[in-house]
Amino acid sequence: MRTPTNLQLQRLALAQQGLLGAACFGEGIQGTLAAIEHLGYVQIDTMSRIERAHHHVLWSRVPSYQPPYLNQLLAERQIFEYWFHAASYLPMRDYRFAQRRMAEARDSTRSWHSEISPVLMQDILLKVWDEGPLRVRDLEGNKTKGGTWWNWGPGKRALEKLFFQGDLMVSQRIGMEKVYDLKERILPPDLNTQAPDLADYATYLLRSNLRAHGLVTLEQVSHLQGDKALKSTLRELLAAQIVSGEISPLAGCGIPNAYAATAALAQAPSTSPAVHLLSPFDNAVIHRKRLQQLFGFDYKLECYVPAAKRQYGYFCLPVLFGERFVGRIDCKAHRAEKRLEVINFHLEGELPDAFATPFRAKLQQFAMFNGCETVEF
Repeated sequence: MRTPTNLQLQRLALAQQGLLGAACFGEGIQGTLAAIEHLGYVQIDTMSRIERAHHHVLWSRVPSYQPPYLNQLLAERQIFEYWFHAASYLPMRDYRFAQRRMAEARDSTRSWHSEISPVLMQDILLKVWDEGPLRVRDLEGNKTKGGTWWNWGPGKRALEKLFFQGDLMVSQRIGMEKVYDLKERILPPDLNTQAPDLADYATYLLRSNLRAHGLVTLEQVSHLQGDKALKSTLRELLAAQIVSGEISPLAGCGIPNAYAATAALAQAPSTSPAVHLLSPFDNAVIHRKRLQQLFGFDYKLECYVPAAKRQYGYFCLPVLFGERFVGRIDCKAHRAEKRLEVINFHLEGELPDAFATPFRAKLQQFAMFNGCETVEF
């Protein structure tokens, strides 16, 4: 097999992300579910300068996406909320792979988890059993069961530990506030809940990353996985799949120790000169090192940078045109005034005339998505 060009690898990566072509996941709520299942997770974020990241990521891929779809999919037990590399929505079919982290949380010796009273957690579970789903605010000010237990601090921490160790799950969000319920009321009765062994978990990580990204590195697949035995298992799995021909190493592609599914390399994804304004937490850009290596796009979210040191703006969005990241745009939604403000817009290099028209159209669509009617530069 010939070594793929950088352009071919860029198209492969974007095609696997659902950012080339039109509506590859379908539309509406079914398209939303298909997108989450293909991507493997969608990160939840609380920042509201523009529409929040979980909605933004799905809007970028699913025509007619509506924010209420996520609560509907939670209610239908098609997705669940847990932790991937951050708080995320995940496909319900992958629930069993989250149990590895749940077991770690249950056995954790860190002070945040270990200094919580087991009696308090048991009281909260009984409260949910007797009274139904609850929010953190339902514990605030309740002075039963020992007075100081039922207040914002200990109650919130106990709820979070019960969530992280899998005893409670999120049944819905009211705004950004989580509503917790017993896992027995949420998990589908026919769901496979068998905890994976090390080999199963490594296979899940590799398969999910290849499906979502097209090409991967061991560093990317094992991101935030501190288990040395898991990394060793991943290396053995990669080596075995190279021998079997399922995976091909990508020598000379600009990304050291990169791999792709052999079948995917044989495809030739077509591209259309579409414009995307991507979330800073979008799955396609969240691995900043890979983004720079593959696309030559050096991107940093500067809301965490002191104002005097910002180069581009507080909340710049990567701008994608076809298979090229062409700039970044800093926007703020003034929802009460129904006005989307463009604070900064930085282009990188010369652009063809074909960029202007779809960019204006996408910016107006983005304004409407954010509850705004006008765009102000």
